[in-house]
Amino acid sequence: MARMQIGPYRIDPPVVLAPMAGVTDKPFRLLCKRLGAGLAVSEMTASDPRLWQTRKSLKRMDHDGEPEPVSVQIAGYDPGMLAEAARFNVANGAQIIDINMGCPAKKVCNVWSGSALLQDEPLVARIVKAVVDAVDVPVTLKIRTGWDRQHKNALTIARIAEDNGIAALAVHGRTRADKYEGEAEYETIAAVKAAVRIPVLANGDVTTPQQAKHVLDATRADAVMIGRGAQGRPWIFREIAHYLATGELLPEPSPRDVSNILLGHLEHLHLFYGEQAGVRIARKHLGWYAKDRSENASFREVVNRAETAQEQSRLTRAYFETLQDSWRIAA
Repeated sequence: MARMQIGPYRIDPPVVLAPMAGVTDKPFRLLCKRLGAGLAVSEMTASDPRLWQTRKSLKRMDHDGEPEPVSVQIAGYDPGMLAEAARFNVANGAQIIDINMGCPAKKVCNVWSGSALLQDEPLVARIVKAVVDAVDVPVTLKIRTGWDRQHKNALTIARIAEDNGIAALAVHGRTRADKYEGEAEYETIAAVKAAVRIPVLANGDVTTPQQAKHVLDATRADAVMIGRGAQGRPWIFREIAHYLATGELLPEPSPRDVSNILLGHLEHLHLFYGEQAGVRIARKHLGWYAKDRSENASFREVVNRAETAQEQSRLTRAYFETLQDSWRIAA
């Protein structure tokens, strides 16, 4: 496995948690790093300074005790504002700044941010230059392959990024118009990797160790970036790292292993957000943990009824104990 480097930071293993709004909060980033992610990028923080002091933003900017390198994603459309946001986040502990030009969400694109920026190449250049010039830490960029299938300009954007000092480039193998539909296409990522000298991270549909290896082989990318594949399966990072290093698959975690991971995650969410918000935010993670299991509907129903941290944890523990018993019988 080649070395993956972003500025002074070695990203090892080259398996990275993608920034996802409402998902990659501090408890989830810490969990994914503990379970083998070489880097975990924070969820998007707004570039508008009026939003920096909200409770939500302050939680998003909490990096206390987070293993380095701390990578923070910023989003917006105004070069000056983004430069200011980069400086603010570096002062707050960010060691890598990531610029979002990959988000296809309507509310982000409608204000001409995220992947909407791909339509305006001169603006991309101005944003990248402004942010790179504003801070002394490495700046990375996340893009899609283009605006829509007829307008794939990832190569042009990649060259602009490299020329203006971007330290690494993450490419999601879909256009903005594709949102999250259809299969990710890796040819464009391969073309980008061949065209630039900076490290390239391949993103899109990486949900198994075998797929991760296939994507790295097909694109020659320096790292894979995992988004939805980590939802409910944060141990995917160590599975991929192990497979890339040895060619062997780790055994599936037992229900007891999953229970221990999940109960730790719940506890951290309850502590981080406070009981009421923590219980609410934990529900989506519990839903993701259960999504591939045959008896998930009953679990979801039970856990969604829990109003207190104690009850949520108790019901979760009981559910996985039952699973562990039937797992042992089957094994």
